[in-house]
Amino acid sequence: MVQTLVCALFSAAAVGAESKSLQIFFVDVEGGQATLVVTPSGQSLLIDTGWPGFGGRDAGRIVSAAKAAGADRIDYVLITHFHRDHVGGVTQLASQIKIGTFIDHGSNLEDAAAPREDFAAYEKVAAKSKRVIVKPGDQIPMKDLTVEVLTAAGEHISAPLQGAGQPNSLCASEPEPAADATENARSVGVLITFGKLRFIDLGDLTKQKERDLVCPNNLIGTVDLFLTTHHGWNQSNAKVIVDALHPRVSIMNNGAHKGGSPDAWETIRNSPGLQDLWQLHYAMDSDKAHNVQEMFIANVEEKCEGKYLKVTAEPNGTFTVLNSRNNFKKTYSK
Repeated sequence: MVQTLVCALFSAAAVGAESKSLQIFFVDVEGGQATLVVTPSGQSLLIDTGWPGFGGRDAGRIVSAAKAAGADRIDYVLITHFHRDHVGGVTQLASQIKIGTFIDHGSNLEDAAAPREDFAAYEKVAAKSKRVIVKPGDQIPMKDLTVEVLTAAGEHISAPLQGAGQPNSLCASEPEPAADATENARSVGVLITFGKLRFIDLGDLTKQKERDLVCPNNLIGTVDLFLTTHHGWNQSNAKVIVDALHPRVSIMNNGAHKGGSPDAWETIRNSPGLQDLWQLHYAMDSDKAHNVQEMFIANVEEKCEGKYLKVTAEPNGTFTVLNSRNNFKKTYSK
């Protein structure tokens, strides 16, 4: 049953001692996406579910991250778009952990076998729970956080967010990208605000739609934490948006042989104000010059244990990134 967003209210997941920190787990799903956000009061938002198959590998890694965060259910599962590396794991995930509400952009319009199959499987699972279709400007109701929908179904917010709207000087010099008719361009993109911390996740949004958000004016403003779009591929991560967002830290959810394109890597790494780039994988198809130092990489071997990166954030905007492979962590003060 599809419901309006305002009706989709859920209790917090059961947790132990309540914390004042926000937890964000960037789960390794081998080149897909699975980003788990757990609030201080215990509510949880999972953005995408990784791949199907592999003996339930991705679902298992997500459930392990939820347990590490103290969550025994996932309140919201947001599917950015209906490509297999983002929606494929939903059936296996639903068999392993209770899910409150599914959130997505509506229908799959991509006429290819895989998206059709994956969308049908998703609808079957979502029909057993609650489902919400969002549009730009909507908010996902969560305690402790503001979760604003920036893009959905090929549309984007029409007015600047509070404090945003400044002209973007790069728009005139950067060429306008070609249109994209795939599900990537229909990705649900969100801005998550926790106190003074701003974190953006645009799914696999491609360059034309990225440009719409920041040209001629930057409708978003700047962010502290940027999940590189589309796994760090060249089809996304246009300089006009990366520089406009001006992130302090970027996380790249690439796989060993997916994402981390050298050109996109350079755009992100050289963006003004960036302190560090972290990667879920060493990009095997790139070179050493286009990978960060190994201490900032969660998985350095192709055959890996699926280590995650974790952000722990405070309301004052300070946050710490932890590499679960080597326990290296670094704190970024506001």
